[in-house]
Amino acid sequence: MDFLQWLFTAQIPIAGSALLVREVLGNVFGLASALGGMARRVWAWPVGIAGNLLLVTVFAGAAFGVAPETGVGSATLWGQVGRQIMFLAVSAYGWAKWQRARDAARRGDPGAGQADIAQGAIAPRWASGRTRLGLAIALVAGTAALTPLFATLGSYPPVWADAWTFMGSFLATYGMACGWTEFWLIWVAVDVVGVPLLFSAGYYASGTMYALYGAFTFVGFFVWWREQRREFRVAAAAARSSDGEAVAV
Repeated sequence: MDFLQWLFTAQIPIAGSALLVREVLGNVFGLASALGGMARRVWAWPVGIAGNLLLVTVFAGAAFGVAPETGVGSATLWGQVGRQIMFLAVSAYGWAKWQRARDAARRGDPGAGQADIAQGAIAPRWASGRTRLGLAIALVAGTAALTPLFATLGSYPPVWADAWTFMGSFLATYGMACGWTEFWLIWVAVDVVGVPLLFSAGYYASGTMYALYGAFTFVGFFVWWREQRREFRVAAAAARSSDGEAVAV
């Protein structure tokens, strides 16, 4: 109980202000999860869940009476609260999906894909054109639908930005679970809007971490793209080898 009390109240003084230890730790877990996601490791999901549990208490700060003070009072970002709760559900799905993919590849099951267990749990691939269109429509339509809801709940303005980060985060996390390389680009769109919102609302640790994520997502995209091309070449070589054996027989 003493540890939990410390964790809930501890702050780090910075230049006359303070950062919540929970916010810093939650974002450290988030960065570790992103690194694991880039390497396509299953452990990225439970590590991310730990960070989400911490951050949900941070962004619901007004309800707990410990939100950062801004020029307009305590800033509660309900989109960010919902975002962390959404992460818990989608991350559980992604964790199970990657675990099944890794186990299937280890068993050598037909249809398990070309995932190289030494490289990662799932094989990166492009989403179809129809899926890409669906993701774009869902991002815009979801933002429009959630904005009035978050406004009614009293989310920090501009409320559309809170709704955008929620929808983009949901789609990016789902895309990661499915192994779509494009999910990194969705994160870029989230960070472009999310960083200014977090700084203006007084969440400096999260805003700084999101800014780092912005650069990190570009790197992650090219890492997955390169791995996707490598695994395509491996699959093509295996197909040619199989054809040669068939002719020899």
